[in-house]
Amino acid sequence: MMLCKTGLLLALICASALAQTPSAEVHKFIAYDDAVIALTHVRVIDGTGAAAQENRTVVLRNGKIASVTDGATPPPDGARVINLAGHSVIPGLVGMHDHLMYTASINLDENDKIPPPGFLVTELAFSAPRLYLASGVTTMRTTGSVEPYTDLNIRRLIDAGKMPGPHIDVTSPYLEGKDSFFPQMTALTTPEQARKTVAFWAGQGVTSFKAYMDISAAVLGAAIKQAHHEGMKITGHLCSVDYPEAVKLGIDNLEHGPVYTDSEFVPGRKPDVCPQIPAIVASWLDRPIDGKPVQNLIRDLVEHHVAVTSTLPVFEASITTRPVVSQRQTRMMSAESLRSYLSARNNAATSPARAEKGEAALKKEMAFERAFVHAGGLLLAGPDPTGNGGVLPGFGDQREVELLVEAGFTPLQAIHIATENGARFERRLDRIGTIETGKNADLVVLKGDPSQHIDDIENVELVFKDGVAYDPAKLIDSVRGMVGIR
Repeated sequence: MMLCKTGLLLALICASALAQTPSAEVHKFIAYDDAVIALTHVRVIDGTGAAAQENRTVVLRNGKIASVTDGATPPPDGARVINLAGHSVIPGLVGMHDHLMYTASINLDENDKIPPPGFLVTELAFSAPRLYLASGVTTMRTTGSVEPYTDLNIRRLIDAGKMPGPHIDVTSPYLEGKDSFFPQMTALTTPEQARKTVAFWAGQGVTSFKAYMDISAAVLGAAIKQAHHEGMKITGHLCSVDYPEAVKLGIDNLEHGPVYTDSEFVPGRKPDVCPQIPAIVASWLDRPIDGKPVQNLIRDLVEHHVAVTSTLPVFEASITTRPVVSQRQTRMMSAESLRSYLSARNNAATSPARAEKGEAALKKEMAFERAFVHAGGLLLAGPDPTGNGGVLPGFGDQREVELLVEAGFTPLQAIHIATENGARFERRLDRIGTIETGKNADLVVLKGDPSQHIDDIENVELVFKDGVAYDPAKLIDSVRGMVGIR
């Protein structure tokens, strides 16, 4: 009997070993669960960044990738044969800034302000796991929790085969400082509070940690030290602590990239005080990426092995010159969520200058991410389904890959960032992230060729998780109109 140590990243490794026979509820969404499955005449995009391999046969056996061979090789006797001519297979996406929550409603007062108690989000315990899996996300990190016990129970139910969803790295409740805009977050004001909080949640079974915008340097340092003591990694959406400070403190990962979160260049900035976000963006807009200050920052991040998570969709969603969410996504949203999102877009549209600055900031962030990767940095991918509500679970992960291509990465590089890089950071590259013999059969079958046309990343026809094929259309149909409610 395998024993899984509670509170370690090893809990993720144990998930497959502890998986139970799928329940009747899960079976409704399973297309194929044969012990041996042969995907024939399929294009393989293996996640390493290497060129696509045409006309291959991929054999799955007992939840693992048994072989990847030339298409002329006959499938094993007794295998379920699925002819996938005209289709591609990629590794399951590894969503590194996903949530099991969502911005359900933005209620403004007569002065266009959000009244007390502040900005509230809704847990999506039912719809989010289904949408992630349907979109090709087979592993995700929650990257901050507002209902940690719910997140832990969702992971347990998925691992037990009682509900459909991806493998989940459950991140702790946000490690936040005082005066947060979010009433669902704690306020840590001393290093001792941080140590105790991290130790407690490690004991409850979370597998990573996230610091937030108003945390002080001393509190963040204590949280990092305790997280590492627990054998876990910690990321941060920072502001009051700038990037160079966080690197010195030993942080493992920084969310969103610096254009929206690194306050080091804000004039007159005070220690442990979060400036207004527009001030951070303004301090970056005219700063050349190839200039010495930014190049020094990139070198510092790379030398200290600090990963950066790209979350381009959450910024794109508020740029009114960019398209609104697609019809396939609006069908997923509750009436209140759709109203709230469209209202926020409409309010933003009254300021053309805001859209222009938003576009400039997005392009600057894209340029930073290209330079970071060129210097050897580990770039991760995730959409952050929060903001104004225009980024949905799963759909946003697909859009992130598309925006990475817009940023200047090739389609093969973008897929690599969204698969292998996430697996590497999660210490699971020996099991997931690429299509290789012996790895878990976590795969996405796409109609078309995303190595040439990246928008084919949206054409998901089958999602394999541990060798079991799920029907994405059925998963999506089961949650129409529920995003923002369930």
